[in-house]
Amino acid sequence: MFQQDDTIVALATPSGSGAIGLIRLSGPEAITITQQVFKGKNLSKQASHTIHFGTIKDGEQIIDEVLVSLFIGPHSYTKEHVVEISTHGSSYIIQKIIRLLIGKGARAAKAGEFTLRAFLNGQLDLSQAEAVADLIASDSQASHQLAMQQMRGGFSTQLQQLREELIHFASMIELELDFAEEDVEFANRDDLKALILKINAVLHKLIQSFEQGNVLKTGVPVVIAGWPNVGKSTLLNTLLNEERAIVSEIAGTTRDTIEDELTINGIVFRFIDTAGIRVTQDTIEAIGVERTHEKMKQAKLILYLVSPDQPKQIIEEQLLGLETATIPFLTILNKADMLSESQEEVFNQIPLIRLSAKNKTGIEELKTAILEKIQLHNIAADEVLISNTRHVEALQKTESALANVLFNLDTLVTSDFISSDIKQALHYLGEITGLVTTDDLLENIFSKFCIGK
Repeated sequence: MFQQDDTIVALATPSGSGAIGLIRLSGPEAITITQQVFKGKNLSKQASHTIHFGTIKDGEQIIDEVLVSLFIGPHSYTKEHVVEISTHGSSYIIQKIIRLLIGKGARAAKAGEFTLRAFLNGQLDLSQAEAVADLIASDSQASHQLAMQQMRGGFSTQLQQLREELIHFASMIELELDFAEEDVEFANRDDLKALILKINAVLHKLIQSFEQGNVLKTGVPVVIAGWPNVGKSTLLNTLLNEERAIVSEIAGTTRDTIEDELTINGIVFRFIDTAGIRVTQDTIEAIGVERTHEKMKQAKLILYLVSPDQPKQIIEEQLLGLETATIPFLTILNKADMLSESQEEVFNQIPLIRLSAKNKTGIEELKTAILEKIQLHNIAADEVLISNTRHVEALQKTESALANVLFNLDTLVTSDFISSDIKQALHYLGEITGLVTTDDLLENIFSKFCIGK
């Protein structure tokens, strides 16, 4: 079991030199331990949510001038006594103070242990705790908005409402089992069936939201594909505004995929430059072409580049292959500034976006077209999106258990089978918010957090 009766300490800001370093303690002795090395006001007599100036001393040696913030439990992030010491950001100072605090009785915190204690003490449920990690990792407006919505309990509230309705019927069916010999029915089967259909509709909507939620969290994979020498690497460099990929007049320069991120209108896109698609006898290039096809299958959007010097027949054959696939794509005519009058007639027959990656023209129009093509909408204040694989798997298991309940209701099986499947559904819902947990599950979740959070 997880230990909670001791006091933990860790650096809560990134390691390395900086202007400020923040050292966090949480536990029953957080204030007492800090007081042993802090010279200033008596911290044990101060009010919660106050800040105090003083020095940290090792015997008679002053280590640093600091600000100490007090959060007296249960009015803190972990619901325990929490102390935060703001020091100068010297690695030497930070490590010296942490060693002092450990010497006075604190223990070095494990990854995610502060948030784990917040969960174990009822400050957050498990899905909210996971959203804390997502919030820290968010690097775009969309991923930040998604994490904030989940951390504030929108998802948890919806699940709690579903569980409460199911629990009512589960208790009625359990009561029937107590009176099995009298053949009574406390849970109206039609009402139960209507409830399960309603819950499954909600679950289906949540499961369907995972595709958008996941791409908002991790970024939209966009593959840049096409024949060799159509300007794929040049386009990647232009989008990123840096020389990320090697550009050469030699066909087949790109042998492997190159990825980088760009934020457009608050959404992160992962642009993937790929090897040119062609039949080749070069073993290494052939592997690159194979990887291109794999990346195209995994993409949410394909930017397919063509250029004026390509034969029309080859372009039409490749576009026909894209049209038969299910992945959205945009056809892009690169080197549009080099188009001759005779080529103009050919490309006028193909719906495409014209640009010059080398001259950086048409790039804003391309970004607009990308946003329109992926059709990601802004998250409404009351909208719930799923972005966690663990959550969507639990929802799918819940949906399956409730489908068994519906089947049992239609086949008029005994109440004990119905009760068993409802309990299974409640179990899976409980796994999401942490009403049902195991030590292995918690260890797996919180070990992915940063130390100090």
